[in-house]
Amino acid sequence: MSLKLFDTHTHFDVPDFDHDREQLAYAAKKAGVEGLILIGFLQQRFQDLIQTQHFLNDLADAPRSYLAPGLHPFYIEQHQQDHLQDLEQVLQTEDCIAIGEIGLDTFLKQHKQAEIFQKQKDFFAAQIELAQQYDKPILLHIRKSHAEVLKILKEHQFQQGGIAHAFGGGIEEAKAFVKLGFKIGVTGQITNSNARKLHQVVQQMGTEHLVLETDCPDMTPLCCQHSTEQRTRNTPANLPYVLQGLAKSLHMDQEELAEQLWKNTHQALHLDI
Repeated sequence: MSLKLFDTHTHFDVPDFDHDREQLAYAAKKAGVEGLILIGFLQQRFQDLIQTQHFLNDLADAPRSYLAPGLHPFYIEQHQQDHLQDLEQVLQTEDCIAIGEIGLDTFLKQHKQAEIFQKQKDFFAAQIELAQQYDKPILLHIRKSHAEVLKILKEHQFQQGGIAHAFGGGIEEAKAFVKLGFKIGVTGQITNSNARKLHQVVQQMGTEHLVLETDCPDMTPLCCQHSTEQRTRNTPANLPYVLQGLAKSLHMDQEELAEQLWKNTHQALHLDI
């Protein structure tokens, strides 16, 4: 079975992969992963992100690698105003497919404090404006803040679309993002039969609104978590397990589903098939 898969969310540039990135890239391609996105989160990692993309694209039998630089809301305390200029510089000098991952995160108590949450909103808004200026889709990080993210997107009349990564909201929220032109990012969580909310969302939304992602090195599919003692490192080569989990949830043929997801991804990222 030869499937064409696209990993729409990886942190394949992080040090976890420094010692065997090349071998893992070959393994991913062998598993059917034809494309992957390298996602930004901190300004100090932009250079590594770019270098990793160039490195992967110089390999003969590796997935095609795409860049999505951005300033992640979880690291809001580390972001400075001039990091937005650095981000714009990357958009001007590198071939970037999207801006990501950006959004809002109130998972930690400290991030709910008015001043810090306001800073998150300001950085999110600034990056939405860059996406509009450079006509790029965005890759959204949303934790415990779906309503606020939707509100800001509507205020900006954002029309470039993108992906709501590792979606954790409910059906109504998923519908609201789809209405704004976003695809719903499905991770290895779908392999967990206890992730009831996620199963309900994918079953309700229909296949044309979904895309796959590993979010490696995190979000390891259940079947790959061999050890209960430690966090098992996730890699892009695990993407077929996400496809399997989604196909099972939707009672669908994997090949047929893969074909639809391939189309969806290209649509979300404004790529020609």
